[in-house]
Amino acid sequence: MTRDSRSELYQQVIIEHNKSPRNFRKIPNPSHEAEGYNPLCGDHLHIYLHVQEPCGVIDDVSFEGDGCAISKASASLMTTSLKGKTRQEVEVLFDQFHRLIKGELHPDKGPNVLGKLFVFSGIWHFPARVKCASLCWHTMKGALEKVKTVTTE
Repeated sequence: MTRDSRSELYQQVIIEHNKSPRNFRKIPNPSHEAEGYNPLCGDHLHIYLHVQEPCGVIDDVSFEGDGCAISKASASLMTTSLKGKTRQEVEVLFDQFHRLIKGELHPDKGPNVLGKLFVFSGIWHFPARVKCASLCWHTMKGALEKVKTVTTE
């Protein structure tokens, strides 16, 4: 696959998740939730999680809100990636995703657990969009840590 065809595929996945976001709803009785805001772009969302205790498995996750295509697609792909994961697995995914969007992790050059999240691998070329892609992740982490509001600066 050429670099241009890969870039086109990435764009198509992001557009699809923006148009038809997965898990775009409020789950009933979330055990964790937080609100996130990106003042630079105007993205604003709520993340809802239901975590099984004491094992710490995320059995449901969802989001609501408004934002740019990158922000909404990132939240959609994040929610599909988190279901069934333990907190420990979420920490690994969080770390790898952030390294990916900063250009520090290259998914085709080593083992990783990113799955479809690899579509954000070129986002580091657009520094203003890194915050759009990471807002949902920081908000999710805030929810798990019982922080109610998260702002990307």
